[in-house]
Amino acid sequence: MTERTALDSSRPVRRRASRPAGPVSSEPLDTTTPAPEVRAESTSPAPRPAPKLKPARVARRRPHRRLVAIVAAVVLAVGTAVVGGLTYVLVDQQRTYEAAQERDQRFVDTAKQTVVNMFSYTQDTIDESVNRFIDGTSGPLRDMMSQGNNADNLKALFRDTQASSEAVVNGAALEKIDEIAKNASVLISVWVTVTDIDGVNAPTKPYRLRVIVHEDDNGHMTGYDLKYPDGGN
Repeated sequence: MTERTALDSSRPVRRRASRPAGPVSSEPLDTTTPAPEVRAESTSPAPRPAPKLKPARVARRRPHRRLVAIVAAVVLAVGTAVVGGLTYVLVDQQRTYEAAQERDQRFVDTAKQTVVNMFSYTQDTIDESVNRFIDGTSGPLRDMMSQGNNADNLKALFRDTQASSEAVVNGAALEKIDEIAKNASVLISVWVTVTDIDGVNAPTKPYRLRVIVHEDDNGHMTGYDLKYPDGGN
């Protein structure tokens, strides 16, 4: 008993390890205690946010309503005047063109009528036909018919033929106009058919003439002269 006691007292006493329950981790235990995080506090006051700048408002300029109205009225008046002027010019040009065309046609018509009056007659209307032809002439042609007894001789010649004559114009063209003398040259192509007292028609004969037509200050036109053109019969 004493020997066992002495043996037990000589053995070292085991200390029980103090660890949490569970498997032993293969990583070494970190026995160091983390130092508390210390924040440095600044003693200077926090900066204030910069104030927002608002854009300066530009004072609105009041519209000059009266000036705008005046300018608009002037522009409208000028535009209307321009349009009216252009319209007037165009209308005037059209009228001038139409008047020139009408005048040219009157020259041609006068030349045609002069030739028809000269070649057309019947035994019952010889005096009227010759007088009509003379009344429609002026200048050298009128002087020629007024000299001596030329008018009476022409009437007597028509009576002696015991025939009638008919002229038909089949072509007329205005050659030129002399604005200084107011004379126009017109080429005329005419067919003349003579019928004897028995009603037999002679072969129709063609004639080509250059008729000079004169326009007086009143716009009246007459046969001024008769010429045969080059190559005419």
